[in-house]
Amino acid sequence: MKEFWDARYKAENYAYGKNPNQYFKTQIDLLPPGKILLPAEGEGRNAVYAASLGWDVFAYDFSKYAYRKAMALAKEKQVEINYQIASLDELSFTASVFDVIGLIYVHFPDSIRASNHRKLSSLLKKGGTIILEAFSTNHPNYQKINPAVGGPKLPSQLYSEEKLKNDFEELEFNELKEEKITLAEGAFHNGDTTVMRMNAVK
Repeated sequence: MKEFWDARYKAENYAYGKNPNQYFKTQIDLLPPGKILLPAEGEGRNAVYAASLGWDVFAYDFSKYAYRKAMALAKEKQVEINYQIASLDELSFTASVFDVIGLIYVHFPDSIRASNHRKLSSLLKKGGTIILEAFSTNHPNYQKINPAVGGPKLPSQLYSEEKLKNDFEELEFNELKEEKITLAEGAFHNGDTTVMRMNAVK
């Protein structure tokens, strides 16, 4: 899996563009700046946007090429982000330290999804928010018609309302729904599909 992402992020162009994910932007624009964590952040589009709003940004990804491009984007936009090359199990953050966690197309397989989501939830302050957008279990129907929409090929990496309710059962959901959207993010997220969108507070 690491080899796949290294190959994707090694290319000169930004795989999913330089602009933030639209749902993430809509949600983060409504919140006062604080401390935010962006797991599996890739090339930094969401981290850099949050930093431009005054957020204290922490991010990580296991690809060194993603890190290099994220830091280059931060320099281009004249903002600072704290970015580590690592996986979640290699990091040790203090519990209850983040105001927001942004999970944008972070597709943990079923074998580790619940435990990783609960670990991330433990890093959230009381009153903190998780913002999530990810491909839903109906995504393969659209992927077959239009492979350019991207996303995981394995059903075990796709999300449903039931999975997210169970994983984040201690949170209060402001929004949790499957929605049909049209993606236009760089070279690898293009076309109609269904996603899960979640805004939940601890």
